Amino acid sequence: MKNLFNLATTLLSSAALASFAAIATPAVQAQPAYGSYLGAGASFGFTSGNTNMGENSRTSALVSARYKFLEFPISLRTQILIGSSTAVVPTVSFDVPLNFDTDIYIGAGVSLANTIDTTPVGNKNAFVIQPGIDYTLPNSNLVLFGNVIFAFDAYRNSAGTSATSLQTGLGIRF
Repeated sequence: MKNLFNLATTLLSSAALASFAAIATPAVQAQPAYGSYLGAGASFGFTSGNTNMGENSRTSALVSARYKFLEFPISLRTQILIGSSTAVVPTVSFDVPLNFDTDIYIGAGVSLANTIDTTPVGNKNAFVIQPGIDYTLPNSNLVLFGNVIFAFDAYRNSAGTSATSLQTGLGIRF
C-alpha cells in the first residue's frame, strides 16, 4: 500500500509540474511561411548619367535570388540585371514581416556594373541601398517581389550621379 501511495504522489506531482510548465510557457508566435526563392522579372532604370556619352537609362531582364536565414531576420539577396550590359547586385537585407504572407526589407550592398554600356544601375561599381517587398501567394510556392535599387555615384562619366531602378518579378520558393 505504501508503494501505491508513493506512485500516486509521484504521478500527481509530475502532473502538477507539467500543468505549471504549460501555463508558464509564453505563447509561440507563428513564423512567416515564405523563405528562400529564385525568380525572374524585369528591371527598369529611371535615371541617366551623361547622355552625350551614352549613359542613358536602361531596361533589362532580371534574375533574382534570396536566401533567408530561418532563425534571424536577415537574408542574402542577389539580382542579376541582364541587358546590353550585365550588372550583379548582391545585398544583405534586414527583413520585417508585416503578416504571414508579406515582408518588407531594407538591404545594403554593391552594384558590380563596371561596364562601358549602362545598366539600370549605371556603368560603374557603386554602393547600393535596396528597400523592397516580398509577397507569397497563398497556398502556393510563388513569391511576387519588388524593390528599388539606389546606386550612389554609379555613372563613370557623371561624377556624383546616382542611379535608381525598379525591379519586379515572380519567384518560386525552395
